[in-house]
Amino acid sequence: MLEGYAGFVLPRLEPGMRVVDVGCGRGAITLSLGSAAHPIHVLGVAADTGDLAHARKAAEQARVSTVDFVAASPDGIPLATSSVDVVFSHGLLEHVADPQAVLAECARVLRPGGTLAVSTSDWSKAKLRPKTANVDAALRGRHLLHRRAGGNPFAGRHVTDWVLRAGFRDVRSKTKHHPGPAYRELAEQVETELAAAIRSQDGSADQQLASAARSAWMWVRDGSGEFAQCWTEVLATR
Repeated sequence: MLEGYAGFVLPRLEPGMRVVDVGCGRGAITLSLGSAAHPIHVLGVAADTGDLAHARKAAEQARVSTVDFVAASPDGIPLATSSVDVVFSHGLLEHVADPQAVLAECARVLRPGGTLAVSTSDWSKAKLRPKTANVDAALRGRHLLHRRAGGNPFAGRHVTDWVLRAGFRDVRSKTKHHPGPAYRELAEQVETELAAAIRSQDGSADQQLASAARSAWMWVRDGSGEFAQCWTEVLATR
């Protein structure tokens, strides 16, 4: 997990550092960061208390004592100004309504000279084979849901500029493809999300979503394939 999704920050980690994983979800990467150097302390931050309960249980089972978790929004990290050495975030900025506010908060908690490491998806460069008309239509529907929820499915295109505007220096970025869920599993996820939206009050009369859901239904039944997600990885200095 660390080498795949957070490997680009690994050379920046040193014993004694304080690291924050913003938007840590269920904590899989957080646990990997916590064992990347010794001693190192990692704080996982997430808004979903259910995810955090899962993360704490996983840390206990793995006997990783160098991590803690706290419930907080990504634009309100409960740490003092200039108090951490590294801020890491994977798969968060594409889901928030105001990425600049999140990056400003990351800058606040970082010490001068500290490292920002963010990895942000870009669905415009995702690799899907085969990429049929049904796949395209289903994903357009899912991207619509993403935007309605306040996110940006193509955030990876913009994240480098966002980091620069937040005042970071020595900004370096690259794109990298990582295997995502299995092709059919992705299709099933998209079908489920679109069907749920249509069942909701707001989605019941939405013809665009209804058409996308039909395409997703066909995609699930079209057979197997390959999927890899594109991530823009950015390293910068406070």
